[in-house]
Amino acid sequence: MADNKKINSKPLVIGNLTAAVPVIQGGMGVGISLSGLAGAVAAEGGIGIISTAQIGYREADFDDHPIEANLRAIKQEIARAKEIGRGGIVGVNIMVATRDYERYVKAAIEGGADLIISGAGLPMKLPEIAGDTETKLAPIVSSLKSAEVICKYWLKKYDKLPDLVVIEGPRAGGHLGFHMEELQEIDDAAYDEEIRKIIARVGEYAAQHGDRIPVVVAGGVYDRADMEHYLAMGADGVQVATRFVTTYECDAAPAYKQAYINAKKEDIVIVKSPVGMPGRAILNPFMKQAKEGRIPHGKCHLCISTCKPAETPYCITEALVNAATGNVDHALLFCGSNAYRAEKLEYVKDIMDEFR
Repeated sequence: MADNKKINSKPLVIGNLTAAVPVIQGGMGVGISLSGLAGAVAAEGGIGIISTAQIGYREADFDDHPIEANLRAIKQEIARAKEIGRGGIVGVNIMVATRDYERYVKAAIEGGADLIISGAGLPMKLPEIAGDTETKLAPIVSSLKSAEVICKYWLKKYDKLPDLVVIEGPRAGGHLGFHMEELQEIDDAAYDEEIRKIIARVGEYAAQHGDRIPVVVAGGVYDRADMEHYLAMGADGVQVATRFVTTYECDAAPAYKQAYINAKKEDIVIVKSPVGMPGRAILNPFMKQAKEGRIPHGKCHLCISTCKPAETPYCITEALVNAATGNVDHALLFCGSNAYRAEKLEYVKDIMDEFR
């Protein structure tokens, strides 16, 4: 037991950044992980992550100028999170599929983000967009192949390796980097083997260039036992998202948090997102309505570059804003596979103490 404790208490080191607790709080949009949650996690020695997905939805000009509102809100939320975080590490999650992705990356760097985590597509050009910056760059990968592609390309094109690699497994929430069939037939043991291969290969790339690249595992990580499992496999830390939704500090509306607490295991389903990616969410009246036919929506909010407003079955921005603001019966309630395990609201400090 003593040995386990020693392994589990090892800080997560990303270049010149050190998180006392090897936990990254996953980025959750729209409006679920903003400055309140990210700052609280950072203050407790973890890495707090702000989701930039439609982050400006509360801005007065969001309906007319969504991208400008988002870019402004990115900087505001980073500043607030750093104040709350008392010098802790604050980063952002930016989806590659975001419309005007480059402007979001630059806004995050200008705003002082310590780390950019980027998925929903491979962030092939992230080093080029970021330029010469102290902000750490971390791609999200879901397979050995994607890890190989990103490391090889970044090395060849930019003479750079990732500062951190996030492996996101099939039990994560939100948009997922797997085919629908893979999500419906999850083999945990087989995916654990994939994780081992990714960790080993990333380690080889790092060693060949006299570097060290920490690797964290995301997707279905809910408690300390999950963290211990992945640390024993060679991971440097874990990314936790769903567990932090049902905290007092989470930026979501109380009704959204209560939806997690009320959910049963059978309520958590794989859904087809209107922007073409499969995801995991809570089955609610909105999702049942979406299965029956197209749900009318307002003007385009310029969120995902692949979205075709005239063809989409519903507006994902409207559905996710409804979730964040508590209109849960008319919302897309993204969640991880363990959302049903939530039984009550918790404080961020208590969760972080569990992972220390």
